[in-house]
Amino acid sequence: MSQVRQVGLLAAGCQPWNKDVCVANGDRFAYCATLAIYIYQLDHRYNEFKLHAIMSEHKKTITAISWCPHNPDLFASGSTDNLVIIWNVAEQKVIAKLDNTKGTPASLSWCWNADDTVAFASQRGPLFIWTISGPDSGVTVHKEAHSFLSDTCIFRWHTQKKGKVVFGHIDGSLSIFQPGNKSQKHVMRPESLEGTDEEDPVTALEWDPLSTDYLLVANLHRGIRLIDSESLCCITTFNFPSAVASVQCLAWVPSAPGMFITGDSQVGVLRVWNVSRATPVDNFKLKKTGFHCLHVLNSPPRKKFSIQSPTKNHYTSSTSEAVPPPTLTQNQAFSVPPGHAVCCFLDGGVGLYDMGAKKWDFLRDLGHVETIFDCKFKPDDPNLLATASFDGTIKVWDINTLTAVYTSPGNEGVVYSLSWAPGDLNCIAGATSRNGAFIWDIKKGKIVQRFNEHGKNGIFCIAWSHKDSKRIATCSGDGYCIIRTVDGKVLHKYKHPAAVFGCDWSQNNSSVRIWDYTKDACINILRGHTAPVRGLMWNTEIPYLLISGSWDYTIKVWDTREGTCLDTVYDHGADVYGLTCHPRRPFTMASCSRDSTVRLWSLTPLITPLQINILADRSWEEIIGNTDCAVEQGMPPLLCGKVSRDIKQEIEKLSGNPRVKKLRWFSECLSPPGGSDNLWDLVAVIKGQDDSLLPQNYCKGIMHLKHLITFRTSEAQKLTTVKMSKFGGGIGAPTKEERLKEAAEIHLRLGQIRRYCELMVELGEWDKALSVAPGVSVKYWKKLMQRRADQLIQEDKDDVIPYCIAIGDVKKLVHFFMSRGQLKEALLVAQAACEGNMQTFHVSTPKGSSYSDDNYKEDFNELLQEACRELAEWYFQDGRAVLAACCHLAVDNIELAMAYLIRGNELELAVCVGTVLGELAGPATHYALELLARKCMMIPTWNLAVDLLLMTPDSELQLVKLCAFYPGCIEEINDLHEKCKLPTVEECMQLAETAHADGNIFETIKYYLLSQEPEKALPIGIDFIKEYISSSNWTLDTIYPVLDLLSYVRTEKLVLHTCTEARNELLILCGYVGALLAIRRQYQSIVPALYEYTSQLLKRRKVSVPIKIEQLSEELDAWRACTQSINRSSEESPYTPPSDSQRMVYATLLKRLKEPLRGIIGPDYVTGSNLPSHSDIHISCFTGLKIQGPVFFLEDGKSTISLNDALMWAKVNPFSPLGTGIRLNPF
Repeated sequence: MSQVRQVGLLAAGCQPWNKDVCVANGDRFAYCATLAIYIYQLDHRYNEFKLHAIMSEHKKTITAISWCPHNPDLFASGSTDNLVIIWNVAEQKVIAKLDNTKGTPASLSWCWNADDTVAFASQRGPLFIWTISGPDSGVTVHKEAHSFLSDTCIFRWHTQKKGKVVFGHIDGSLSIFQPGNKSQKHVMRPESLEGTDEEDPVTALEWDPLSTDYLLVANLHRGIRLIDSESLCCITTFNFPSAVASVQCLAWVPSAPGMFITGDSQVGVLRVWNVSRATPVDNFKLKKTGFHCLHVLNSPPRKKFSIQSPTKNHYTSSTSEAVPPPTLTQNQAFSVPPGHAVCCFLDGGVGLYDMGAKKWDFLRDLGHVETIFDCKFKPDDPNLLATASFDGTIKVWDINTLTAVYTSPGNEGVVYSLSWAPGDLNCIAGATSRNGAFIWDIKKGKIVQRFNEHGKNGIFCIAWSHKDSKRIATCSGDGYCIIRTVDGKVLHKYKHPAAVFGCDWSQNNSSVRIWDYTKDACINILRGHTAPVRGLMWNTEIPYLLISGSWDYTIKVWDTREGTCLDTVYDHGADVYGLTCHPRRPFTMASCSRDSTVRLWSLTPLITPLQINILADRSWEEIIGNTDCAVEQGMPPLLCGKVSRDIKQEIEKLSGNPRVKKLRWFSECLSPPGGSDNLWDLVAVIKGQDDSLLPQNYCKGIMHLKHLITFRTSEAQKLTTVKMSKFGGGIGAPTKEERLKEAAEIHLRLGQIRRYCELMVELGEWDKALSVAPGVSVKYWKKLMQRRADQLIQEDKDDVIPYCIAIGDVKKLVHFFMSRGQLKEALLVAQAACEGNMQTFHVSTPKGSSYSDDNYKEDFNELLQEACRELAEWYFQDGRAVLAACCHLAVDNIELAMAYLIRGNELELAVCVGTVLGELAGPATHYALELLARKCMMIPTWNLAVDLLLMTPDSELQLVKLCAFYPGCIEEINDLHEKCKLPTVEECMQLAETAHADGNIFETIKYYLLSQEPEKALPIGIDFIKEYISSSNWTLDTIYPVLDLLSYVRTEKLVLHTCTEARNELLILCGYVGALLAIRRQYQSIVPALYEYTSQLLKRRKVSVPIKIEQLSEELDAWRACTQSINRSSEESPYTPPSDSQRMVYATLLKRLKEPLRGIIGPDYVTGSNLPSHSDIHISCFTGLKIQGPVFFLEDGKSTISLNDALMWAKVNPFSPLGTGIRLNPF
């Protein structure tokens, strides 16, 4: 199992270099950065698109991608190194490659008339056609599409007319080819260009899906035309509202015949058009930066929630009096289609825009589109990370939300290096390839200083002194290292004999170390990388830990004491350049790469014994040490950095019991970002901490619900105060209108209807104000009606929300939000209702007139808990177990919060939090301690395991299991027995024989396992279980304790040849009982594997157990039939009800299972499970499918399963799926 865990991914943006870099098909869409293709897939449960895979095989810039129209699992891509690749998205693999294409595949498209044919063309042609498979496989050249006089921008096959294709050229002309017709080369240039050499590139080209001849053409400067490709005449020229507007991209809207959309090139304006009119139907300004490309989804996300009209006639009132439909303006007659547009912008931004609702369903606002050369954490804030890129920008990211919060002005050439100003100066120095060095003031959003001492030579490294904030050092290809002041005064120039690639300031001026190099010997050479090493980073707390990043695409972690590689990470898809960590979070590392991504890693698995020493409250000598001691070979890891020393000093100042602070401070230091700080804030609130001590950023995370309404109201008031400011919030700040609108939306969700109405009137949105005004009073509504005559505006957006709140139908609104995936909104409304902020009308309640306010409050509380559960599950399924736990702590549900931490395998954090929360978290804390003790058995640190188990009540049985499995000599075993207060090995043998004579099966097994001959326990325990399950009314509770105890027999005894029959029977019984436990715990993904494992053992091994293969098959089929409605997704085949016999078999199964464990049910899902990796190449031996997320290797070193499946398997069946008798320990 990997020692370095991926915990975060900052995906690249969409490249702005080439045209066809955004495609969509069904419930997937894709875009490409320079070297990788990002695939997003619709999660039907939450109606949202999630990053599904990153395809990275190209070594040079990708030029185009095209989705196969006949098979949604296939798409093609081309690149500047004359390579075309065919991909299978479902299997995430390359299925065909075409090398050495004759010319760069600048444009590329699947042929609509053939299933397995891709066409591509270089700038001047010809058009190559590659038949991928079959008898005619190979590359042919189109007979006519070649020798163009102007470079090709784009080409499109007709979707209905076989073989018809159109090319758009740089000079603004078109070339149209159709079998049986005369070729039309370089025709239909815009009239104003005829007879000139002026160029007006074709930026977009799309065939009308409802016509065989009509074609939409966009030229950069001359706008859009609808052309008849047969008669070569222009049918319509479309007019823009402004002469400066120009079209970058366009797309037809499949759900609305005759409608299409365009994206402007200068500013991010999306325009909606209908072919029957020459001006836009509607315009939306989505971003400040221009469009690059867009694509309309054929099957947009379906909303699961719909409000049914009470009658068939939408315009009939409840009194059956006919009401005429409202009159429509000319624009409204062409209603905006309910489509979803994938939008890519010139700044790399990518989003999915809901045109009907006029809102983003998904937006990744900023992203690097090229190689990222450097990354650095902000000195005074471990949550902000800056990155420098080949694309000429520096971006600053919030690593908790994984979003870009600032970007530099750009156009700097290549930015090779960056350095933060010390302290809170909020400036970054950047080193560029051609523009010297610069200082970017983040708050002002501009470059405030430039340095040009190196001339036109590239500057490879820049370093801002953290001891003297006025000094900056740079080094360059000119061979100089220069130190200057921030105002540009050169202090020193150091000449080197060649280009200088690195420089840095000493971080410690208090001591000088003198190294003796007279031996002229290299201390150690770390071998393993297969290409140059670019990034190196020493860990600030573990002095022998070195991390290296290489051009071989890997990151390696080294123990420099012995020169051994502790782990290799393969997740990047190209050269690794920068590595960094923040001193306050020394075990969270960021890396950047030529694959345009930044990835976040947790290094804490490398120091597991150290973490457990802290949990077990061991002495400081076992936690913190000095460097000289820590670097000795064989020494366990010790913390030696400034952060750990500071924590120790602060704890030693505390009076009373400092354990709570110790656990929290070390947990915050060791845990990766992604919710741990939020979790500890909520723990503090539950423990009664004064609200004034909460950190400033508490309101940005998941708040305890007693604070939610207060903080959100305060937020609304702050947004409203912009009215008092003449100039608003400065450059880049939201406009006054935007802030007022946000304030109004918050007030609405808080049930403050009158305030909402007044703000909406101020914004001119009268219809919205009037729709909810009766919720205040009829008198107020009439007053607003009078004021409405003076000013009127028509707006229609999310109408159901104000109506629901005005009439107090909280339940419908909460479910409406939840169905749309707006879970935080649902939670906010439910809490507002619980606090009495929603006016509830008691008229015509379905529950009768006796339904009191208390009943409503109880309903609201149930809604609140439901909303919390949904939000927690959303975070959990997104691989964020800590934030899922936060959701439950926010409503004081400690039990479920602990369950989510354990299911996310955040065991150390669960123990820390559970210890602080005390009794209410007790059972879950004890379970987490037991799992951690099993982890210690693997490291192995047996004494630590004992210490952990001694922290649990009634720990004797767990200590017995630990000692039974301990593989030491008799003397060592007795020492462990003594620590656990158990009899000696010799005494255990006597006690076993006595218990056997008395007929006490459990005690007999227990003491035999602790004796010199543990194998004697096997036949006794197995015979007991076999006899018991031979009866028809047996239950799991009776046999499981015996079977669980038996499973701890020492491995070296279990694998003896003399124990073969007993071993086989034990493995079969554990497999079968494991399947039942998996059903009880709802581990759906491993139930079939456990049944299959048990069946295979029964087939291949000679045993005598009362379990038949036919019985296993029958039970598995019954389980599948009776749980299919839970396990299947909405997209699968129709529901088939189970047969009566299947119901009976399943009912019998359920009788054998006691009530499920409260809280800790449901599948495990560790952090990073949803993060695609370039190393996703391992196939699960359970499913035969590629594993996404962390992988667990079985004992043969080749077979793999996902870490999630391994964790669940080990919790219900301790033995390996390979049937060897080796215990599985993935914790």
